[in-house]
Amino acid sequence: MTNQVRDPYQDFHERSLRDRDAFWTEQAALIDWQQPFEQVCDTCRPPFARWFVGGRTNLCYNAVDRHAAKRPEDRALIWVSTEVEQERVYSFAQLQREVERMAAILQAQGVGQGDRVLIYMPMIPEAAFAMLACARIGAIHSVVFGGFASVSLASRIEDASPKLIVSADAGSRGGKVVPYKHLLDEAITLAAHKPEAVLMVDRGLAPMSLVAGRDLDYAALREQHLDARVPCAWLPAEHPSYTLYTSGTTGKPKGVQRDTGGYAVALAASMQHIFCGRPGETYFSTSDIGWVVGHSYIIYGPLLAGMATLMFEGLPTRPDAGIWWQLVEKYRVTVMFSAPTAVRVLKKQDPAYLTKYDLSSLRALFLAGEPLDEPTSRWICEGLGKPVIDNYWQTETGWPILTVAHGVAPTPTRFGSPGRAMYGYDVRLLDENTGEELREPNKKGVLTIAYPLPPGCLQTVWGDDERYVKTYWSSIPGQQVYSTFDWGLRDADGYYFILGRTDDVINVAGHRLGTREIEESIASHPNVAEVAVVGVADALKGQVAMAFAVLKNPAVDALQEEGAIMKQVDQQLGAVARPARVRFVNVLPKTRSGKLLRRAIQAVCEGRDPGDLTTIEDPSALQQIRELVAN
Repeated sequence: MTNQVRDPYQDFHERSLRDRDAFWTEQAALIDWQQPFEQVCDTCRPPFARWFVGGRTNLCYNAVDRHAAKRPEDRALIWVSTEVEQERVYSFAQLQREVERMAAILQAQGVGQGDRVLIYMPMIPEAAFAMLACARIGAIHSVVFGGFASVSLASRIEDASPKLIVSADAGSRGGKVVPYKHLLDEAITLAAHKPEAVLMVDRGLAPMSLVAGRDLDYAALREQHLDARVPCAWLPAEHPSYTLYTSGTTGKPKGVQRDTGGYAVALAASMQHIFCGRPGETYFSTSDIGWVVGHSYIIYGPLLAGMATLMFEGLPTRPDAGIWWQLVEKYRVTVMFSAPTAVRVLKKQDPAYLTKYDLSSLRALFLAGEPLDEPTSRWICEGLGKPVIDNYWQTETGWPILTVAHGVAPTPTRFGSPGRAMYGYDVRLLDENTGEELREPNKKGVLTIAYPLPPGCLQTVWGDDERYVKTYWSSIPGQQVYSTFDWGLRDADGYYFILGRTDDVINVAGHRLGTREIEESIASHPNVAEVAVVGVADALKGQVAMAFAVLKNPAVDALQEEGAIMKQVDQQLGAVARPARVRFVNVLPKTRSGKLLRRAIQAVCEGRDPGDLTTIEDPSALQQIRELVAN
């Protein structure tokens, strides 16, 4: 009789659930505490959880000061802008001084612990200084994606009620200046809440006028506080560190509220177990600080690990499609994080750029933000000759729910799967109608997480505990579990596959189909670069699937190609999943962060108002779909 070899990661994961307090006590040793915690997890008020109760720490101290004390000259923040052709490198010591100057400016305006600071900025170092300065003094930052429309910005000002707003004259996108000041002024006019002060960084990109008695010039105030020393405020572990509004919110914004201690521990642990980052190395996330990846893996995570973080302002194709890989070579990047959409953009470019630069320092490319289809994953993996690691999570969780943890044990990846449940997450697939747990492999259910959520996840919805409970913990009959609102299935080896949003399900003549499944099938066609599938109302069938695809080679017979794609879906998924139409477009409508605007596509197909499109990258993309549908 042979002994079955135990899976070391499975043991690690099981221990994180079975022996939770001991497990997270060990992870908590990855950060510094001014006062040790007395209780690991307070679960007396489900579904709320308080982590590391009684402990005091500071995110900025752990991200900056402790490294500045030991390795002051090591690189901390690398800023590269291909928009304004500038690069700046800050050591840990220099970063600490800049953060202290920003903190002194905030304090001089009366900002203190618990006060909100709204940050509406492009990808510039001052945005990082502002976030870290808030963490330093115990203010709660709320970053809004730069260039957001005035109405959307006003709703966030209304909800966060900031004492102060930090902004800039303009951002830049593809070499085109995007002025911010007039958008901000209009948003403040629209909002009932008025900030006491607005701190403006003048990049010299766009003219702006300062409002007397309210607007402040950052450069002038920085000069006044050059020698300022601002100590870190030692905060209770459960003190809110920031709020971040979930993208695509309609109506009243939904502010995800994050704590301090649990978030610091969760990120520090993820840098060790998932991303395998080490002090002195360089981490490059191509995201924006306006999104959760920018918070967790541009600003806080890499710095907590003692790494240099590369902050990039620009496009992956400007000045050419080799810019990312050029930066990997120049700064010896070891870990990189991007999105599948960005890779699909590169897929349309000359593949020679993938091998033009020395990528020997790069250990892995992590991709997240939307489902990663197998063709895209295989293309970039083979092109770079590097591991590509999918990971699945949400603004609400703050760090990966599903991936592989090579820092714990070597674990093979699987095309089409983001991976296995990460430590601390008690992931369960449930039947949406009965709440029954689906334990057998390959059963489709709602991906949920049992109480309590691990450290680093949202504490609540800002200012609305009832909404937190109702939205996230009350959607499955008879179960108080956190719903991700995603369909998933798990294979026999514990690998999960995400099949699309539960609210993006297409009901075709009584058959429930996930758009993700149809997209995956179409994307595997050799001439398809990108695809989006939406459900469109149909008088006969209730809904039909409508597909919009970008072809690698558009110089083909459209009808013939459409037929070939439909035949492929027939073969892979069955005739019921066949789209009513496959329409070919030059570009798909996306936000500037790279997310496909599926709901806007659906609205256009159904003749409805697509809503706020101020974050769309290319307005002509939606117009092209509108014209196709009309004909």
